[in-house]
Formats: sequence, structure tokens, C-alpha cells
Amino acid sequence: MLNYNRPLHLFARWTAGATLVLIFIGGLVTSTQSGLSVPDWPNTYGRFMFAFPFAEMVGGILFEHTHRLIASMVGLLTVVLAVWLWRSDTRAWVVRLGLIAVIAVILQGVLGGLTVLFLLPTPISVTHAALAQTFFLIVLSIAYITSREYLSSGATPVQTDRARLARRWALAAVGFIYLQLLLGAVMRHTGAGLAFTDFPLMGGALWPSFSPESVNRVNWEHWQAGLGEATSGQMIIHFLHRIMALGVTAAIIGMVVSIRRERTIGADLNWMGLVAVTLLAVQIALGAVTVLSLKQPVITTAHVANGAALLGWCTLIFMRVQHVTQLKLFPAGNWRRALKEAATT
Repeated sequence: MLNYNRPLHLFARWTAGATLVLIFIGGLVTSTQSGLSVPDWPNTYGRFMFAFPFAEMVGGILFEHTHRLIASMVGLLTVVLAVWLWRSDTRAWVVRLGLIAVIAVILQGVLGGLTVLFLLPTPISVTHAALAQTFFLIVLSIAYITSREYLSSGATPVQTDRARLARRWALAAVGFIYLQLLLGAVMRHTGAGLAFTDFPLMGGALWPSFSPESVNRVNWEHWQAGLGEATSGQMIIHFLHRIMALGVTAAIIGMVVSIRRERTIGADLNWMGLVAVTLLAVQIALGAVTVLSLKQPVITTAHVANGAALLGWCTLIFMRVQHVTQLKLFPAGNWRRALKEAATT
């Protein structure tokens, strides 16, 4: 077993936790439409970011400036983590992963600045949101691969057909959730979140029509609720987000059932599966309330943050299933081969 560095592992976990907090704050900025409350970057109203007085952090400025401060803290934690890995971890591929995390967090900061300077363009805003989830998974992976569990040789590998099936379902769950979060970002940044204001129906139907007559009928309801008009394109994006939720649900249920059927995988994965189902139920409920409350900011932001938590949790399940089956993540630094084997074996 490689030497287990407990302080390093705990620091990586703290960095992952801080990233999840940052995702919540970033979602709050979008939910409260505070993205342009601070119109300049990297300064704040012409002042050095860290010198901006707390007394002037009011309204949307409070959300946007707090988002920048926490982002700076996460960036610093990431640099420290990468240097720590370089100085103490003998695995070259782990050191490279730390460097990738630094590059990702720098790029994320630049994208955040560009969203302000170019007045929230949809492609940059969506890329900013997608990279946030990707960066979270990178740091979470570092936390796991520096853990005692990952570094230990483990027991006899579980190489049954059911174990391999559980691994494929776990990988599918991670993939579906990531795509759903990406689609959710598109929905948020194209103003499609309230294209339909009813739930579980959409425009009064389980399978909505996007004809001009249906769009007019939906917009009549919008007018009565004091909302702006929705286009057919926005309605389609919203519809796809709800349909993708069915795929996420099926993948998570498949993962949990396959894990429970393979009893040799271990009790830890069983309870982690139950937590995943709980997070899924909370996510669906938050999505429903987000629509029915007409995107109440706190509820909407909780929906974003819980989605990230669900993605991270299912990623941990996938990595632990990998460990139990003794297919090491990134063997010899070849992550492409690892993912291909996980999906096909």
C-alpha cells in the first residue's frame, strides 16, 4: 500500500466541500439575477476585490461579490492541493490530476469574468456552469484517490457478472446526471425554467404539443401569472429536462438494485445507494416546487446544489464499486482505458 497521508486527504475533502458551497452560491447568483450586479471584473466597482467594504455589499452585490470571494478561496485551496500532491504523492498521474484541477479552476475564473464583461452570453454562462460540475468531480476524485480505502490493496476482487453490472449502472448514473445538469444549465440560462408552470403536467398534458396554438395557450397562462412569453424553443428545452429526469431515475434505480443484488460488494455501498435514492427524491421534489413556486430563488438554488451533491455522491459510488472490483481508477494514468473497461467488462 502507498503511504496514506491523512492531512492531505482531509484537505482534499475540504476543497471538494468548498466547491459544493461555491456551486450553491453560484446558483444563488443566477436565481436572484445578480450576475451583473457588479459590472466590472476582476475589480469590484473599480476597487481591489478583497478591499471592497462589507457595508456596500447589499442586494445583488452581496450575492455576486460573495461568489467571487468564495471562488478565490477555492482557487487558493486548489493551488495548495496541487502543490501538496506534487511534493508528497509519488504517483505521476495524481500530480497531473492536481495540475488539471488548477488549470480548470483558473479557466473557471476567466469564464466567470467573461460572463460579466460580455453581459451574460448564454454559451459562456452554460460552459461556466458545466465546468463547475467538472471541476467538482476532479477535486472529488482527488479526495477519493488519496483515501486510505483507495490506497489499500483491499480484499479479494469481486468479479461476478452482477458486480460488473453494478459498475456499468453506476457509470450510467454519473453520465445521465452530468448530462441532466448540463441541460439544466441550458434551461436556466435561456430563460426556459418556467416555460411550463404546471407539474407533473406540461401545459396541461403529459406529452405537450409545441404547435403555435399550444404555445399561445401556455402564454395565456403566463400572462395571467404575470410572466413573460415563452417560445417553442424554450418549451422544448424544458420538456427535454423533464424527460432526462426519467433517464436519471432509471439509472439510479438500476444502480441501487444491482448493488443490492450483489451482496459481496459490501454493506457500505448498500447504504450509499439508499442515500442516492433519497437525494434523487429530494431533487425531484425541489424541481417540482421550483416550477410551482415560479422559481423562488432559495428553492431553485437548492435544486442546483442538490443536483451537484447527487452527481458527486453517485461518482463516489462508482469509484467505490471500481475499488471493490479491483479495477483501479486511471490504471497507469490511462483514464480512457479505465472508463472503457468499466463500461464494457
